Amino acid sequence: MALPTLLFTLLAALGGVQAVTVYGQTPLVTATSLAPGASYTGLAAYDTRILDPPPLPEPRPPTQFGIQLSATSNNVQGLSIPLSGAFYGFSVEMSVVTQVIGLNGSFIHPPFLNMMSLVAERAGRVHVRVGGNTQDFARMVPSLADGKAIEKQVVNTNNPTQTPGLLYTTEILYLLSNISSLTNVKWYLGVPLNDSTNLALDIVEWGERILGDSLLGFQVGNEPDLYQRHGHRVEGYGPFDYFGEFGDVIAGIKALNVDTANNLIGPSLATGDWYPEDIWNTGFIPAYTESLGALTVEHYPDDNCAALYEGFGTPVDPQQEFARYLNHTAGKDIVSIYLNSTNIAQQAGKPFIMFETNTASCGGFPGISTSFGAALWAIDYGLTMAYSNFTHALLHVGGQNVYYNPFTAVPTNQSSFNEWTVGPIFYSVLAVAETLGSSNNSRIIDLNQNEGNIFTPGYAVYENDNLARLALINFMTDSSGANDYTATISIDGGESGQPNGTPAQIQVKYLVAPSVGDKWNVTWGGQSMGGQFEADGRLKGELKIETIQCDQQANICQVKVPAPGFALVFMTEEAMRESEPASTATFATTAITKAKNTATIDQAVLATSNGNKGMQGRYGSTSAGSNAAPRAAGAYPGAVALLAVVAGAEVVRRAISRHV
Repeated sequence: MALPTLLFTLLAALGGVQAVTVYGQTPLVTATSLAPGASYTGLAAYDTRILDPPPLPEPRPPTQFGIQLSATSNNVQGLSIPLSGAFYGFSVEMSVVTQVIGLNGSFIHPPFLNMMSLVAERAGRVHVRVGGNTQDFARMVPSLADGKAIEKQVVNTNNPTQTPGLLYTTEILYLLSNISSLTNVKWYLGVPLNDSTNLALDIVEWGERILGDSLLGFQVGNEPDLYQRHGHRVEGYGPFDYFGEFGDVIAGIKALNVDTANNLIGPSLATGDWYPEDIWNTGFIPAYTESLGALTVEHYPDDNCAALYEGFGTPVDPQQEFARYLNHTAGKDIVSIYLNSTNIAQQAGKPFIMFETNTASCGGFPGISTSFGAALWAIDYGLTMAYSNFTHALLHVGGQNVYYNPFTAVPTNQSSFNEWTVGPIFYSVLAVAETLGSSNNSRIIDLNQNEGNIFTPGYAVYENDNLARLALINFMTDSSGANDYTATISIDGGESGQPNGTPAQIQVKYLVAPSVGDKWNVTWGGQSMGGQFEADGRLKGELKIETIQCDQQANICQVKVPAPGFALVFMTEEAMRESEPASTATFATTAITKAKNTATIDQAVLATSNGNKGMQGRYGSTSAGSNAAPRAAGAYPGAVALLAVVAGAEVVRRAISRHV
């Protein structure tokens, strides 16, 4: 990190102040509801459709069952590899960076910062990829008109990838770097591969220079197995062709004399026209092992392409499709085709990453992708991937024309305080982070509980070889409570030959909503991100974690899991401390004017946004245009100075104490 950033950040630590960015903006929209019989015709990200929960399964799963566990991992067979709480991250489509992340190096969207801070405080860090289909058609230019950081070109509206060509400047990289100076976000970038004879490697050179230690790696090509199908390669393009192009990228980078520190990533197959084994069989891993930082795939369980494009058959009815997401088989089916590859990755000593995923490609499904059911699906899917020895997984974030976004800015090219929309699937990221904790040494096992019933899955997490947490899911919806289930937990004792190990008490945190079809009445530990157009990226409300008294003589603890719901069970106080942050840095913003060199901060907002400790003085930008001052490697001093001076001390403490 550049010296100016470090100095200003240390000043922030001494001042104990949180970050404030001031823009000239006004509230723009309010949520509305549809009249009976009306159809929603607006942007997909704000679709108000709510699906009915599927009927209860027949036969009904047992609602009382036991879970027998070992206090230590010594006698537990089948545990995963060690995992990080930063298991789930985000994949942001490159074309929507300015909507989702910020406009340039000096204008960062505070709701995005707040959400990254929420995850980082639980997981230790956040992994974010900037790329997608648009990365293969992106080119860096010295500057753009009107000081823009990114500009879209022509789009083929009947192409299922709907890929605009992109022009961008180094402002995008300074934007990412400045975010990393405020909260512990690490980045993946992509090398364009649409023209393998004229490689555009500027992003490698400038990415290394600007992002430094905040850079995780470069993806070489996005879904190359679909290149021919989408008209981006000639007929006959196959795995050996991609193998050769990957080698060309390595040679091109070496010619630039840029040290990429073994951080190239591939093959990032969609598992559409090829399988990963088709690439492994080329000798890809041993040939490029010195350059490979991770092995990657991308996959969605379904697609909604027929609803958007010609030639894809009959559109799917989301109501009929909904039930397929609401059981343990859904995640296992996705993962099954990669089990051989996760073993190969372990043998090669490489991480194996689900580099892009979500509920369905082509933007997801209305009613499904925006539902509480999708949140339960994503938790189960994520933990299934973790158990199957994936290292990380990235949930894709698109623009306002997709349903599956974990979070979406307001429907305008501006941001407005307290008016983002956070989807239920964002809670899944928090839940998985807290399930795995921040030690980077958690191992997980699928309990196959309740005789393997697919509607009531559960997992146990061992941290530093000791039982730490349980993750229990109920996919059913029943407001009567008749299909809530009670899991009776026993630790050692009985036939184990070990003394009773059940603690005197345990803590339970719930993710709940009235129905799997619900969108906005979702709470995590009693807290909510807010409803449509109500989110600023912070959890709101009082945190509620239930304490359950156990019967140590009988060696049992009983945990009820509502229908529907997710229960995270903390087996020890230490396990809860590893998951629950003592505090979270927040980034608040408000403005009352667009006049040049004028900024007024609402002190009441600041006082309540920062642990009731308000700020002294007023902060804001005094320049109407972008700062053209000299830029240090890895930082944009003008922007970082403004942002870092008001960054919270907690950000600094976490950044220093936690490492990749």
